Amino acid sequence: MSNLPKDAQKIEVAGSTVDFYTYMDDNTTVYQFDTSMTGPPEPMVNAMVGLKLIDGSNKTLVMINHKAPGGLFAKIDENYKHIVQDLPDGNVKVVFSYISGESEKADLSDNSCH
Repeated sequence: MSNLPKDAQKIEVAGSTVDFYTYMDDNTTVYQFDTSMTGPPEPMVNAMVGLKLIDGSNKTLVMINHKAPGGLFAKIDENYKHIVQDLPDGNVKVVFSYISGESEKADLSDNSCH
C-alpha cells in the first residue's frame, strides 16, 4: 500500500477481507486499510470491522477507497467523525475518528450495503 509510512506494521483484524496496518502519528494510533481495488460489500465489511478498533480519541481509522462510501456514512454518521480527502490517483482517503459518548452507540454488526 503506497500511502503507508515505513514503520507501518501489518496486523490481523477479525472479519477483514483485506490487509490492515497500524502505525503511530504523533500520539495517535492509526489503523489503515485499502479497499480501492474491491467491490461491494468489501469496503463496508472492512470499514465496519475496522471501526471496532477505534475505542478512544487517541485512535483513528484510515480507509483508502475508489470513492467516498456514502452508504457507510449513512450508517455511522452520528457515531464517528469522518473527513474525506481526494487523492492524486483518483481514490479517496477517509479518516474516521472517535466521538466520545456516540461511537460506543454504533451498531457495527450490520455491514450490509443497503
